[in-house]
Amino acid sequence: MLTTALHTLRTRRLAFTGSFIALALGAALLTVMGLALASSLDAPKRAPERFAAAPVVVRGQDTLRVQTPSGGRTKELARPRPVPDALTARLKDLGPVVEDRSFPVHVRGDRGPGDLVGHPWSTAAFAPYRIDAGRAPRASDEVVVTGGWAAPGDRVRTDRGTLRVVGTVPGLGFEDAVFFTDERATAVAPVSVQLTVDAEVSAVREAVRDAVRDSVPGSAGVRVLAGDDRRYADADPDRDREALTALNALFGTAGGVSAFVSVFVVASTFAFAVAQRRREFGLLRTAGATPGQLRRTVLAEALAVGVLASATGCLLGAYAAPHLAAQVVEEGLAPAWFTIGEHTWPYHMAFWTGLAVALCGATAAAWRAGRTGPVEALREASVDTGTMTRGRWVCGAGLLLTALVTLVLALAGDPGDLLHRKTYVTRPMLLIAAVALLAPVVVRPSVRLLTWLPARLPGATGLLARENTAAGVRRTSAVAAPVLVTVALAGSLLGAVATLDEAKAAEVRERTAAAFVVTAPSGTGFDAATVDRLRAVPGAEVSPTSSTAVYALEDGVALIRSDARAVAGPEALTATTRLPLAAGRVSDLDDRSIVVNEEWAEHTVGRSVRIWLGDGTRKTLRIAAVMHTGTGDNGVYVTAANAVGAPVDRVDVALADGADPAAVAAGLRGAVTPVGGRVASGDEWAAAASPGARGTTRAGLFLVLGIALLYTGISVVNTMLTATSDRVRDLTVLRLTGATDRQVLRLLAVESLTVTAVGALLGLLVAGLNLAGMAAALHLLAVPAAPVLPWTAVTTTAATCAALTTAASLTSATLLLRRRRAVARE
Repeated sequence: MLTTALHTLRTRRLAFTGSFIALALGAALLTVMGLALASSLDAPKRAPERFAAAPVVVRGQDTLRVQTPSGGRTKELARPRPVPDALTARLKDLGPVVEDRSFPVHVRGDRGPGDLVGHPWSTAAFAPYRIDAGRAPRASDEVVVTGGWAAPGDRVRTDRGTLRVVGTVPGLGFEDAVFFTDERATAVAPVSVQLTVDAEVSAVREAVRDAVRDSVPGSAGVRVLAGDDRRYADADPDRDREALTALNALFGTAGGVSAFVSVFVVASTFAFAVAQRRREFGLLRTAGATPGQLRRTVLAEALAVGVLASATGCLLGAYAAPHLAAQVVEEGLAPAWFTIGEHTWPYHMAFWTGLAVALCGATAAAWRAGRTGPVEALREASVDTGTMTRGRWVCGAGLLLTALVTLVLALAGDPGDLLHRKTYVTRPMLLIAAVALLAPVVVRPSVRLLTWLPARLPGATGLLARENTAAGVRRTSAVAAPVLVTVALAGSLLGAVATLDEAKAAEVRERTAAAFVVTAPSGTGFDAATVDRLRAVPGAEVSPTSSTAVYALEDGVALIRSDARAVAGPEALTATTRLPLAAGRVSDLDDRSIVVNEEWAEHTVGRSVRIWLGDGTRKTLRIAAVMHTGTGDNGVYVTAANAVGAPVDRVDVALADGADPAAVAAGLRGAVTPVGGRVASGDEWAAAASPGARGTTRAGLFLVLGIALLYTGISVVNTMLTATSDRVRDLTVLRLTGATDRQVLRLLAVESLTVTAVGALLGLLVAGLNLAGMAAALHLLAVPAAPVLPWTAVTTTAATCAALTTAASLTSATLLLRRRRAVARE
């Protein structure tokens, strides 16, 4: 049987080329992703940046630690606590102490990098920064800047006033900094959450332990950072871990889809190849071959293709992985240091997975080959019969039922799960497989529906296209299947992201009742004087709010963080915001209560919940109202008394009766322009605040769709070339009845377009079912949004598939017709 399989591969190399390429690409992608994942797991720890030369850094409590029966749980605090003054005094006895302060600085106009970070000049030596031109700042309007965008003597307009550059330092790559005098930095950022101490680490640790032992207020949770731990004093020290987590999700998603699509394509290819070879298998059965021998022949063919393709894919992956790593770094999806390391397990994984895919894809085809009877050698009819076997019915109906039942269970139990990326990426695969298995049932009705009008036009082209396509169910299903995959994935994945974006935007618009929204510069807030100026604007009813967070322990083991807004009072909040309440009243919110959402384990109005505030303070608050869960962005609301130290970063403004909107807007701008604030209408702010898909999410989806489209092209071209080359008898009959070459080619083009339309129609059906499930989940979550089908992407995908199908069919037919003419002349 192995010899027979090898001879078959040589004589039918065209039929197996598509499977070989698809498997090789799948193995290559698995190799690339395995190498990328392995390299990210071995990522080096980021070295200290701003404090690389600092002896010791002491940082106030920035982590909430809660003991549970299952061990300790930690979360980063939204509002880190400053180092207490009493502890700072003790540290000064050990050596010089420098308090660190960081705050955003925005450069106005087109000059410079735009957003900078301000520091006191005394901290520059800890990076270290060294002046390469000019001198250190001495007056409150003097600064030293990094990089070469300004020179000593330049004046720069910023939200901190007009500053005079008196010196420059070389940039170190991790920030664009501007250094003020220590006095000016203290005035801008009076609270310091960390400081450096020029003393022995052991002495500093002992001083902190003594403060805790003496019950110095605020000393519990203070951290002493030395060595590599000084990186935790840098801004966003975990950004590498977050970037790598997103990168792992991107490659994991692409790997899963690659495996699914490659199995799908290979199974479809082998199934069609077996169907095309039924007369060949019938002759072997007539010659005495047993069903088991035929099955082993097909599996041996798959084994040979799988070994060669998997080995080739590993070589391609080894070559492509470094290029992909460089690309994701260039796109900002991975840290600058990310490279591919030396690992062997990804090659083993890719090779054996590729081989398993080949064998799994050929299993069903092998079973069908074994059922071929000797009488198949005598068949002359071209109409496919028996396309729906019992196993195909069971598998197709089972997958369809599983998809529908799991959807209903999710809607009944946890609708929000349908909005998660892992769910809306994997759920379409169930429906795609189910519809593909059941496709022969709907092929003939779909073909007759799509060709109803062409069949009634003058001429025989439309009628013949309808009958040929409906008669060749296996051929139609084999070509339509990859089109189904691509269109379904494009519609489902891009549609899910677009639907979620629209739902989140609708939530923001629905909650915003303010005429104007005033926002502070990124990373900062308004001081009390600015808020007072806003309150004094005639005709403006203001609602200042602060960004914070609260923490709750659910089921005694899970420490959950919830984003929160701290409001001045319920009256102002009600005037500017429409909360999506499920129960309770906003007017009941006070300093002893909280507004939660339905995601909380305890969400009954009147009940009490134990929480930790943004600075780690523990409190027990009564639930005043409960909001709908929505898409997950409905946080919680507390009063300003429960967010001490959180600066006002947003002020919603309603208009008093009879107020002139233009005059109010002008007054608001006059109040906040000196401090860099921005005034926008409610609609403008809602549009700007609507979250969009993250860059890694879009990159991952386009990578997935690119893989699917590539596989589709391979499968479609391979199947059409094989199918057309086996239709020599049909084309000969058409020529004998008087059809010209042009008419034959036109017929094949119409057939190709019809088959592609069938696949696109089934793909749209799958995408529609997936988006309908997401729409039902949004409805249950009280989100005012409708599903969004990405017609542009779907149309482009279908058009690409149609072009590939038609080109492959016409190319193969043209070669056949030329060959027949050459034989006739001889």
